[in-house]
Amino acid sequence: MTQSSVEPASTARNAGAGPRPAAGRSWPDRYFHISARGSTAGREVRGGITTFMAMSYILLLNPLILSGPDASGQRLGHAGLITATALAAAVCTLAMGFLGRVPLALAAGLGVSGVLSTQVAPHMTWPQAMGMCVLYGGVIVLLAVTGLRELVMNALPLALKHAITMGIGMFIALIGLVKAGFVHASKGGGPVTLGPAGELAGWPVLIFCVTLLAVFMLQARDVPGAILIGIVVGTVLAVAVNSAAGLRPSAWQNGAPELKGSAVSMPDFSLFGHVEFGGWGSLGVMSVGMIVFTLVLAGFFDAMATIIGVATEARLTDDRGRLPGLSTALFVDGAGGAIGGVAGASGQTVFVESATGVGEGARTGLSSVVTGLLFAACLFFTPLTRIVPGEVAAAALVVIGAMMMSSARHVDWGDRAVAVPAFLTVVLMPFTYSITAGVGAGVIAFTAIKAAQGKWREPGAFMWVLTAVFTAYFALHPIEGWLGAK
Repeated sequence: MTQSSVEPASTARNAGAGPRPAAGRSWPDRYFHISARGSTAGREVRGGITTFMAMSYILLLNPLILSGPDASGQRLGHAGLITATALAAAVCTLAMGFLGRVPLALAAGLGVSGVLSTQVAPHMTWPQAMGMCVLYGGVIVLLAVTGLRELVMNALPLALKHAITMGIGMFIALIGLVKAGFVHASKGGGPVTLGPAGELAGWPVLIFCVTLLAVFMLQARDVPGAILIGIVVGTVLAVAVNSAAGLRPSAWQNGAPELKGSAVSMPDFSLFGHVEFGGWGSLGVMSVGMIVFTLVLAGFFDAMATIIGVATEARLTDDRGRLPGLSTALFVDGAGGAIGGVAGASGQTVFVESATGVGEGARTGLSSVVTGLLFAACLFFTPLTRIVPGEVAAAALVVIGAMMMSSARHVDWGDRAVAVPAFLTVVLMPFTYSITAGVGAGVIAFTAIKAAQGKWREPGAFMWVLTAVFTAYFALHPIEGWLGAK
């Protein structure tokens, strides 16, 4: 952003706020427009620390989601994943602070990580999956640079955008429930069951339940950093139970919750740069295209709404709700996909927890610089994260899923033309373990119902193109069989 592009908006939104300190007293003040936006260096530092505390749980959740094997049976190292997660978050958040100059922090998007773990890695190697991540980041950057990102946002029905957010939330929550051992694949009867045999078993899953309730209770009382506090409480309880009951390390998701050796260590950059392009021939062009498209969807929609929402809260938008310099913020957000892929951490996106820092008074990119530096510091404290059991971290996944369900209030459930597509989008993501399937069903249902109502022009050309693409996706197997028969 340039100074001329930012200050009119801040001036309009802060009119009548009282006298401001004189601008230009220091380089940080001039560069970040601290005084011009009615803030102080102290508020920015406090806001940056608050944002970090609110979103630092990602250092635990992202490695948990990406812990599964790829098509060759290889798994990513836990220490390497934590380093990659912290590194990518630090680089992207610092870029947003210095280039975008807005109080927005980035880290690994759980929706993107979920797609990589469940839909991409099982069909290729992890380096190839991270290559897909770089490609999707490049696509989003291209969309941002050309202005197509905003056009695509406008083409999709608002109800479907909210449904995609809800569906990803349900998908993430299911991953958390499975990782915690609360939900198991059934050995008979229904497809899934409570616990391994219709009942919860073991101390770890009980600690998951306690942690989950603790976070919900803290959120109900509007306690800042509720997720992080809940994780700390759950971890302390897990350490106490493990010590008292003498549980085997295999009883826990990621081994016994205990510190081995020093709390400080050098970063593990073993995953950095492990990116491969190609070798996807066995999947076919259609499948590769749909994977990239799914990753774009997973990292696309929340970002713009989050950027505008947090910027509005920070009083950086103009009277028409527009954020001056939005293209820069969208560019950094898109580049986060590629940066995360190169780091080995999956795509980075703007976190809604940035609003917590804004609530503490943050108004400029200086707060993002503070948050980024704190993520960088975490590179040297990897051993501490190993104390947190997977069951405790999984509780936070369920909480995030619950928070994403709040978009339900924006859907008109009385209008079947939007309610049915939204319903299919939401339920099919967790039920099929596929974000692509949910989005595809929602798009097809929306255009089909509009056509049945005689409003076939209403969806627009882009939606009809998507309908054709998703129809081919769902019919890919019979089409390939028919072509083979020919």
